[in-house]
Amino acid sequence: MSAALAVEQLPALAGEAKPGGSLADFIWFRCGGPAEWLVRPRDVDDLSQFLAALDPEVPVLPVGVGSNLIVRDGGVPGVVIRLPKSFSQISVEDGSRVRAGGAAMGITVASKARDAGIAGLEFLRGIPGTTGGAVRMNAGAYGREAMDILIEATLVLRDGTIETWPVERFGYTYRHSETPEGAVVVEALFEGTPGDPAVIAAEMDRIAAEREASQPLRSRTGGSTFKNPDGDKAWRLVDEAGCRGLTIGGAQVSEKHTNFLLNTGDATSADIEALGEEIRRRVRERSGVELQWEIQRVGERA
Repeated sequence: MSAALAVEQLPALAGEAKPGGSLADFIWFRCGGPAEWLVRPRDVDDLSQFLAALDPEVPVLPVGVGSNLIVRDGGVPGVVIRLPKSFSQISVEDGSRVRAGGAAMGITVASKARDAGIAGLEFLRGIPGTTGGAVRMNAGAYGREAMDILIEATLVLRDGTIETWPVERFGYTYRHSETPEGAVVVEALFEGTPGDPAVIAAEMDRIAAEREASQPLRSRTGGSTFKNPDGDKAWRLVDEAGCRGLTIGGAQVSEKHTNFLLNTGDATSADIEALGEEIRRRVRERSGVELQWEIQRVGERA
């Protein structure tokens, strides 16, 4: 990927802008190409001013911890926005509401709610991503989704405008929202119900134990690869198509959970994506079902 965006073309930034910033250092698969520019704004105003002054033709991609992301080997053109820890503050409001910065991890939000005696957010314990990512993709687990607890979220739009959207405006469907391209979710307000911290803690422990038992959490993976079709489970269709343990290059279908792909150590992103497409082909031939990617694939092929 050529560095087409020169440093002189970047607007002033109080935070950090790194050319050729590595994404493989932190995304879960630990592979893929760099960002043309990896930008970490200092605060919301810094992000707003930067985007407002950035050439509108330059693509912008917000990335959290990359727990559900394939970054292609050619890297990501334009600007990748990664919110720093200053965006991970969490506070409790009005007894049953939790306000979380876009960089706050789901497990941390769930723990804060537990400590405050707020039930209904336990499922966030099973979502290994950030608040911003959960809001954007309507992340869900264990029968609940982000849309079930979201009251409103604050976004910095691609043109630098700061807006707060009520949940209805996101147009949520399964693992999808109408969040505009290039917009960065910087804060969310969630609501639960009063609960017993001990009961909430027990449910979070159950979720943690179930994930540990059923998912390859200690591997280089990208979470659920395919969306569950209506009335069925993606893992079952993948297994039925004979794909358990299937490999291409350094990529492998998990033996533990067949809706997870693994980087066994030296996989390229091309290996992982090719394996996903081979699974889709086999499932289509076996059952007639067209599996849809849940993992987001970004960037350019090498």
